[in-house]
Amino acid sequence: MHRTSKVGLAILADLTALPLCFLIAMILRGGDLQLAKQFDAASYMLVAVLTIGAFWLSDLYRAVIRYIDHRLLMLTGLALAIAVLGAYLTLVLVDEARFPRSALAIYWFIAFSYVVVSRIGARNLLRSQRPPCATNSLAVAIYGAGEAGARLAQTMRDGDEYRPLCFFDDKRALTDRTVAGLRVFHTARLLELVAALRIRTVVIALPSVAPERLRELMQRLGQAGVPTRILTRLVDLGDDKSAPRETIRELKFEDLLGRPPVPPRLDLFARCVRGKGVLVTGAGGSIGSELCRQIATLGPARLHLLDHSEYALYTIRQELAARFPELPLHAHLGSVCNADLVERVLGGGQVDTIYHAAAYKHVPLVESNIVEGLRNNVLGTQVVASAAARHRVATCVLISSDKAVRPTNIMGASKRIAELIFQAAAARGGDTTFCMVRFGNVLGSSGSVIPLFQRQIARGGPVTITHPEVSRYFMLIPEAAQLVIQAGAMAKGGDVFVLDMGEPVRIVDLARTMIAMHGLTERTPQQPRGDIDIEYVGLFPGEKLHEELLTDGTVFPSEHPRIMRMKESALRPSVLETCITCLMMACETHERGTIESMVKAIVSEYVPSPLPPVVQPALPEPEPAGLIRKLVPFRIQT
Repeated sequence: MHRTSKVGLAILADLTALPLCFLIAMILRGGDLQLAKQFDAASYMLVAVLTIGAFWLSDLYRAVIRYIDHRLLMLTGLALAIAVLGAYLTLVLVDEARFPRSALAIYWFIAFSYVVVSRIGARNLLRSQRPPCATNSLAVAIYGAGEAGARLAQTMRDGDEYRPLCFFDDKRALTDRTVAGLRVFHTARLLELVAALRIRTVVIALPSVAPERLRELMQRLGQAGVPTRILTRLVDLGDDKSAPRETIRELKFEDLLGRPPVPPRLDLFARCVRGKGVLVTGAGGSIGSELCRQIATLGPARLHLLDHSEYALYTIRQELAARFPELPLHAHLGSVCNADLVERVLGGGQVDTIYHAAAYKHVPLVESNIVEGLRNNVLGTQVVASAAARHRVATCVLISSDKAVRPTNIMGASKRIAELIFQAAAARGGDTTFCMVRFGNVLGSSGSVIPLFQRQIARGGPVTITHPEVSRYFMLIPEAAQLVIQAGAMAKGGDVFVLDMGEPVRIVDLARTMIAMHGLTERTPQQPRGDIDIEYVGLFPGEKLHEELLTDGTVFPSEHPRIMRMKESALRPSVLETCITCLMMACETHERGTIESMVKAIVSEYVPSPLPPVVQPALPEPEPAGLIRKLVPFRIQT
């Protein structure tokens, strides 16, 4: 039927039933038909018309009967009560003594009962007339027998995509009870019933579940070997557009972060970007590309992209050009170590803000290629900082790493030297505000464990982990980019900004959760028929068990409640410049011991790995090596 026809049918039914409701109210008030006979049919029809008007104002006739819920019925009852109260006050004002006013209260109860019974009855009838579930519908169990789970079960029944079979819940009080027509089982029977009922997926119906609790649930559900999905919001049965596919989704890595994502402060977000010229180095990388995306949304005057990877630079430029056709884009192909290139970009680009994201960050690769790692991360930072100060760029932000804190590898030490370069640049004074941002691992970035685990699980395993106790801080790529942008707005000069990243996550827990997310199980001595092995391969050279974000420096609050500001000790600019010159000379020797000694002379807390990788063959020793050896034992004072 057409929608208008359905509304007309409902109004016709009410026009028939409501006069009878009023007649019953009059009979109950008078005890017989004598009182009811004192009023003609027009009076009864007038009451029905007024009641239908109240129903119309409460949106009762706009509702889809199949999805009607108690909230709409309660709103209808309230509208009816207001109509009855209005009629009562009208009778008082006109001083109508013939009409029994108490009959209006009786009428409200009878009319409201009629609405509830008729609408709920029609809803149940329509639902019972639905065709049986399609044979290809997904057999699911719902974890959580609360209000969200009950609504979800009912909504699933109204569609063909899912076929709910039962609930699982940790509460003993709910065990063997029935909720929304489904049996509730305790989670202790999860493994047994998943196999017995042939459940193909489990939906977690806990919309506000904490990430720590979610990881625990995922590991428990993962033992059953079925995929897991999550309910993102309460299902509204009063909305005919609400469907399970809109409220149920696959688990994402951010669900396992261990803390709620940190939202940006909008007043800080655009301070260094809107209407300004911005340069992003390493623009094609994971962090650099996300920085470009978020910067482009804030209305910069122009955006310069610098990267030494042709493909990465092409990809991000094409994406930004398609999404922001009005934004002036300038793509520069080359390395930040090329001082002439950086000078040309800043000299003719009218750049107000620089975000320096260009760096080598993969610890094992840099550890086995220390010369290139140091040149790129140290020399590139020095080039950017010097050019920024020379061209009076307003703000220059360095993206650092938690591995710069008491480093045990060359990558971390190179990032700490990069921090020292920015601190020295800030100490020199001038028109440029230099600051640094330090954060932990970024979920899903290139080189992170997430893509590696995904590939290993897709191959059937094993999933390789360096150590069973290794843990890391994690954050989302958008979160990291927002932190960088806000740090530039809060910087005073020489600051190190650190995000409050909550508790670290054990990598083995992350691996087990990812295995569970794919509907697979870990193969263990206790469960030899599992799908995926977890193997421990030993710590990489220079790898820590636990990373740190804070040194012994002084910590201050910042303008953002979840971002900390630090002041750390630094080298005098003239001393640092001499040391970097000596470090670059040491790199010319390609002697690992000499290079590590020079790095330790700059970063005193650097402790080289006791098990270094195979040393590359040394090149013929150039003439300055003797000078380097004389400088290395020298301890630099801050």
